[in-house]
Amino acid sequence: MKRRFIAPMAALAAAGLVLAGCSSDSDPEETTDTTATGGSDGGDGGEMMAGCEDYADYGTFDGAEVELYGTISGVEAEQLTESVVKFEECTGIDVTYNGSDEFETEINVRVEGGNPPDLAIIPQPGLLQRVVGTGAVVPAPEAVAANVDEFWSEDWKNYGTVGTTFYAAPLMASVKGWVWYSPTEFSDAGYEVPTTWDELMTLTQTMADAGGDSDSYKPWCIGFESGTATGWPGTDWIEDLVLRQHGADAYDQWVAGDLDFTSPEITESFESFGEIATNPDFINGGLGDAASIVETSFQEAGLQILEGNCSLHHQASFYEAQWPEGTTVAEDGDIWAFLTPNVNADDPAAVTGGGEFVAAFNEEEPTQALQAFLSSDTWANERVSIGGVISANKGLDPANASSPIGQASIEILQGEDTVFRFDASDLMPAEVGASAFWTGMNDYVGGTDLSTVLTNIENAWP
Repeated sequence: MKRRFIAPMAALAAAGLVLAGCSSDSDPEETTDTTATGGSDGGDGGEMMAGCEDYADYGTFDGAEVELYGTISGVEAEQLTESVVKFEECTGIDVTYNGSDEFETEINVRVEGGNPPDLAIIPQPGLLQRVVGTGAVVPAPEAVAANVDEFWSEDWKNYGTVGTTFYAAPLMASVKGWVWYSPTEFSDAGYEVPTTWDELMTLTQTMADAGGDSDSYKPWCIGFESGTATGWPGTDWIEDLVLRQHGADAYDQWVAGDLDFTSPEITESFESFGEIATNPDFINGGLGDAASIVETSFQEAGLQILEGNCSLHHQASFYEAQWPEGTTVAEDGDIWAFLTPNVNADDPAAVTGGGEFVAAFNEEEPTQALQAFLSSDTWANERVSIGGVISANKGLDPANASSPIGQASIEILQGEDTVFRFDASDLMPAEVGASAFWTGMNDYVGGTDLSTVLTNIENAWP
């Protein structure tokens, strides 16, 4: 899960939830080493520094060092470092963040070599389970569990739990399934934001009819290209449809391998996507037919809205960072977004997304202090206020988000009735979610028979 490397996260991230499945633009050998320094006056119970009231429960450990390791790089790594400066000043702990785009491989190397970090930001539950399986991860301390029970939903806690043991608190998040569009175009054409899937399909046909026989305009712009991870944007479509068409129980069974890709439910969701993606009247004006989807980068595809070549683009909240400088992202701006609608308008909001989880490799008190801080509402508000990311922490004030789409995403995540499910491809075995599912999406839009595509993906289950 390396989506955070695709572009500087000037706006929303994803996964997390800059999230699962994208390739990195960074040099494979590049590592970010960022040390946050805080000039601590900490010590053994001395007088509390001014402004440290929210940090009193973490203790003071003058001169202690804690390494935090993860996939985060570039601007977002600098922002992460900034978010713990006050913690350092108030606790005396020096936090060193090391980021690597080879995290998924290197974390195993470090564990096997007896040199694990103190804490790791793990970008997906499936990887957390594999790392826990090494025996090197320690259960989360009581302070972390208490924060998660207070500030996070049970679903989020379950993603940080392996077996019956809770190991890792959630950190940041992203909301997937946004459909980006031009408010000006909608207003001028008299289009209304659809509230059901049928209304979305009716709108698509209306747009296609308005475009006539022009090859330079089609309703949807879709791009799957993402280097070695080409195909992952297609999996997001299917995940949204499975959750909305068949509900959370079917989604969970599918993720667990108990509902086959060849089942009627999953087949229907692929077919619904195919009604858009394989219809030459609906996709990629100025770019080509369905085959162009695999050749068009997901970053470039949505920009066609600004060129007037399409009207709709399906992509996560972190896509906000892709709009050119000067683009106003707001309900009355140049670009805005609505969630992929439910099958039934009265159903509660159903969203897919991604996030990260903080796991510890020792039970040292400074390690536990930082782990607890990162699970708190204090950190969530501090980090989101800096900009570029969101969180599902219920103690987070949505007003602290750096953009309107961020605020809207936080409110969705915090909604009492919101049905949230983690990105399915991140939860499935890598042979499926990060391989066969991706390539199957490419094959499908390239013209391969759907039955063959689904059988090939299902056969990849280990």
